[in-house]
Order: sequence, then structure tokens, then C-alpha cells
Amino acid sequence: MNRLSSKLVELKNSNQKAMVAYLVAGDPNLDTTLELMHLFVESGVDVIEIGVPFTDPIAEGPTIQRAHDRALKNDISLKMILDLVKKFRTVDQETPIVLMGYLNTFISHIDLVKSADSNSVDSILVVDVPGELNLETYGISNPNINTISLISPTTKEDRVKSIAKNSTGFIYYVNLRGVTGSSNLNIDEIQKNIARIQQYTDLPTMAGFGIKSIDDAKTLAACSDGIVIGSSIVEMIDEESSTKEFGRISKYLREMKTAIS
Repeated sequence: MNRLSSKLVELKNSNQKAMVAYLVAGDPNLDTTLELMHLFVESGVDVIEIGVPFTDPIAEGPTIQRAHDRALKNDISLKMILDLVKKFRTVDQETPIVLMGYLNTFISHIDLVKSADSNSVDSILVVDVPGELNLETYGISNPNINTISLISPTTKEDRVKSIAKNSTGFIYYVNLRGVTGSSNLNIDEIQKNIARIQQYTDLPTMAGFGIKSIDDAKTLAACSDGIVIGSSIVEMIDEESSTKEFGRISKYLREMKTAIS
């Protein structure tokens, strides 16, 4: 059981919901990313999700797309991100780290992923890989890293069952028919679909996409095992990048953690 799985079991056993927070590596630069990772943990984040910059992040809305573009201008690579995680691990050996990215990046750096040890990342979420498949399907195997799958509101029943059985780490339920940062959450549909997923697996199910307010967090945590917050944080990082006054982000995360507790 790796760091991510252990953390989620620990939270479940203590009747707590997980808070996963997302940022894009290298936006605005890697030193700031490292600073923010530690800030996340201090602010109550249970799992850090790091976006791996990509030229065509098709699942992302405008806010995160712009963050990818800014990071790419800094020539951020997967190797640089893994080195960043090593720096983080010199201080924090406990917080699980998930890489969220696109298949071409990981295929292009198979050796890096294969050689990552237990002191590195804990899981990879590849957005453009069907949930029935995993990294091993593409020749990328590492016993220290598990594979997170996505299930959306449009995923058919037979695929939900198959994806749920194939997944490790946790299942990421996409709240919206759209990209990250969208709004108009259909709470009844989300509750129904998460309950359906939970019929087929004991893995935690996290609700992500479109979570912005305390009310969103509270409502979605009530029907899931935790929430994923992305676009709201990325937007604040951009707004405060020149001053690096990130107190607003810390306050926001603390309030969200309280809301789901």
C-alpha cells in the first residue's frame, strides 16, 4: 500500500473527507510551486495534485490552460517536476502526490516514470487514457505508482463497473459535462452517479471539477469521499504571482477543509 492509499484509508477510518488541491508545476515558477506545496499542507490539504504542463490540455478550462501555457514558457519538463518532488520530500515524507497529465508526456519519459522510487510521486492520473486501461497498458510499469481513473456523468453503466474494478488509488468523478472551471453543478445527478460508482468499488471516490465555494465543498463532500479543488486555486496563484502574497489561498483552503470536516 503506497502513501496515497494509506492516507485515504486513514481518513476513512477516522470518518474524515479528503481535500485534494491542484496546481500547475512551474506556474509561475518551480520555486513558487514548491512554496505553494508546503503552504497547501499547512492549510489542511490531504493530497497534492500537480498538473504536468502540456501543449493541448483538452480537459482543462481557460484558467488552467493559461497556467499550462505560462509553465511551458518556463520550459518545465517531467524531469524537473520529479526533481521538485524530491525537494519536497526532504521536508515532507507523508503527503501523497498525484501527477495529472496527458499520455504523450509519460510515454516520452517512460524511463523516468519506471525509475521513480517510493520517495517520489504516489499516483498518476492520465486524462486522455480510457478508464478501463492503465499505465501498464502502454508499457509504463512501476509498483510504487498507482493509476487514478476518471468517470464522468456520461459514462455508461457497463463502463462504470469496468473502470471501478480497474482503478487504484481513488476514482475521480468529474462533476460536469465540460472542462475544469465550469459551473452549474447538478447536485442530484452527482449524488446519484457517485452512489452508483460506490456499488462497484471500495476505493474512495473524489468529486472534482466546478467546486468553487464553501457550499459546493460541503454539499459534494457529503456524498463523496472527498473533493478536488483546482481552477479557483490556480486563478488565485496567478493573481498573486507578482507579490507572492499567498495568504488568501491559505485562508481559502482552510475554510474549505473546515467545510468538509
